[in-house]
Amino acid sequence: MPIDPSKALGAAISGGTARWDRDKVILYHLGIGAGVPQTDPNELTYTYEKDLKVLPSFGVIPAFAAMGGLGAVPGISFNPMMLLHGEQDLEIRKAIPVEAEVETSGKVAGIYDKGKAALVVVETETKVKGESDPLFVNRFSLFLRGEGGFGGDSGPAAGNTPPDRAPDKVVESPTLPQQALLYRLSGDKNPLHADPGFAKMGGFDVPILHGLCSFGIVCKAVVDNALGGDTSKVARYQARFAGVFFPAETMVTSYWKDGNAILVESKSKERGTPVISNAAITIR
Repeated sequence: MPIDPSKALGAAISGGTARWDRDKVILYHLGIGAGVPQTDPNELTYTYEKDLKVLPSFGVIPAFAAMGGLGAVPGISFNPMMLLHGEQDLEIRKAIPVEAEVETSGKVAGIYDKGKAALVVVETETKVKGESDPLFVNRFSLFLRGEGGFGGDSGPAAGNTPPDRAPDKVVESPTLPQQALLYRLSGDKNPLHADPGFAKMGGFDVPILHGLCSFGIVCKAVVDNALGGDTSKVARYQARFAGVFFPAETMVTSYWKDGNAILVESKSKERGTPVISNAAITIR
């Protein structure tokens, strides 16, 4: 199933419209493990409608629907079972409101030849309905395994390497056995994260956690510990998905402050394997 960059690059992808309210925001926060302990004042700002705030990583949720349009792009043909989410880059242009109706538009912004795989970058803009400036911009970097070798550019090297010193802080975030079942209610219904039989077809003994759920868990750990819970300080959040994470494991997040950036990496406490690497949160 060959990739033809001359046809695919720049092609439009529709993300459609989406609406959320306070309940959907709270459901997202519960899906990434917020609310523990349930009486903590900061946790209540994620899980109780009084003084509710929106974690910046929520910005991936309204844009996610655009991924369903990738298979219809001219010049891109692939087996969905061979798709892996490689990286996520989220820019927050304005404070995310607790209620909104938005429109998302997207395009194929990059195609790179990784040898055995093609790396396709889908860029989306999400705007509040009736407004001209984006609320947030997402870049989804997707590996299409088996679709490389078409002779294109291999793409930029990974950045956001932590300094050679001990982290400023290490944060542990326990997760629930049913964490993936909660998170999928925010829109990602991939059976890999719920159906044991489907997970076994993918080579896993049990369903794995969504990469974007790990993305949110790590974001919350940094916002709460490095930024005092101030979600408005996050201007951009970039992350590379380095490995799988299983529900009921504990996410261990390490971070290093470096100017207006916070460099981040995370791993599974139980297995010691990386989950997110080459990550950075840019501060306003």
